[in-house]
This record gives sequence, structure tokens and C-alpha cells, in this order.
Amino acid sequence: MTELARVSNVVLLIGWSCLLLSASPANAAPGVLKLQNIGACNESSVPDSVRRELAQNGYRITLEGGSTVEVWPRSKIAADPKVRDDQTYALAPSTFVGVIHFSTSTRDYRGNAIPGGFYNLRYALQPADGDHLGTSPTPDFVLLIPPAADPEPDKAYRFDQLVELSRKVTGKRHPGPLNLAPPDTKEFPSVKTDSDDHTILFFKTKTESGELPVALVIKGTTTS
Repeated sequence: MTELARVSNVVLLIGWSCLLLSASPANAAPGVLKLQNIGACNESSVPDSVRRELAQNGYRITLEGGSTVEVWPRSKIAADPKVRDDQTYALAPSTFVGVIHFSTSTRDYRGNAIPGGFYNLRYALQPADGDHLGTSPTPDFVLLIPPAADPEPDKAYRFDQLVELSRKVTGKRHPGPLNLAPPDTKEFPSVKTDSDDHTILFFKTKTESGELPVALVIKGTTTS
């Protein structure tokens, strides 16, 4: 082989190597969110009584830094008349909505530090007072609760009881909330980042009369 042919082959190999590297997942464009369908929740720290209430399929969202958030909605949620005019979701306060798993530590909507792990999600309405005015696009939230402390999905709680359970997560006076945003998309399921840098999972869950569109803020804090 001539020297010219050897140089040509080297150049060709380098070109193919660059092409393969640019196409590999490890070099994917930063800032891209990934949504996957996953199977049933089989986490032993989640009581059997809770896991039985979950849908057989959930969602895994891979965030920009590589950490993941997994969500298993309740298989069927009981819709209820709204108790406030500003309420977005027709759910009864303290309704069990599902289970969420953070692969690493994160922050709730208030900015409280939340350890990585599994949490029950219970519906709650933000108090209608001056302290909370304008802190979120809706007054609808789910509170994070340790599954072991909340093994009865059908149990109803007063607001103060729900807050007390969620304080076990934050270790502070306030509970650990995640906002439920308006489900204003036509793509279900999907994951998007809004103008306030909130990462939102859009999905639908079943009710007795049909489907309930849900928009759960899985990452991001209040801007107020």
C-alpha cells in the first residue's frame, strides 16, 4: 500500500469515528427530556395496599442531568364536585392520586429539599389567604407523603392531617407540594418545560366517567 493510500484510509477511519460519536446517546444534545412507558411499581417500600391501587404502567422521565422521575397514577380516581371556584381539578381534597419516585434528591414547588425515594401523592388545595396569593398558576397541588405513613389509599384526611404527614418528608413547618398545572396540551402522555423552567408531565388517568387529564410539575419551584 502506498503512503498516499495509508493516509487516505486513516482520514476515512477518523471521519467514521466522528460520525459514530456524534450519533451516540452519550453525546445527545443537552436539555433534551426523555419520556418512557414503564411497568408496574414493584418497590418493596411501597405497601402492597398502595401498589394494588396503581395503574399497571407508569412513566419514567429522564431529566437533563440524567436523573429520573417515575410516576405511577392511581388506576382509577374518583372525580368529585369542585369545592372552590378557582379549583382546576374536580377532585376531593386528600384524594390519593398515585406514587412518584425521584432517583436523586430534588426540591418541591416551595424549594424545600426532598430526598430521593418513593412518595405517595395526595391532592390538596392551597389555602386561600394572602400568604399564598399568586405563588402558582393554580391552587391545585399534590403533597408528598412517605408511603409507609399512608398505607390506606381510600382514607380521607383533614387538611391539617395531610400537612402533618407531608412534613415527615420536608422536616419543616411546611409540607412538600408539587403543583398541578392546567393540562393545556393535546399530547398525552408528554413532557415539556414551560417558560418558568418547570418540567411538566402530562398524562391521563381513569375516572368512573372517563379520563382525567393531569399536568404534574415534577421539577421546578415557584417564581413568586
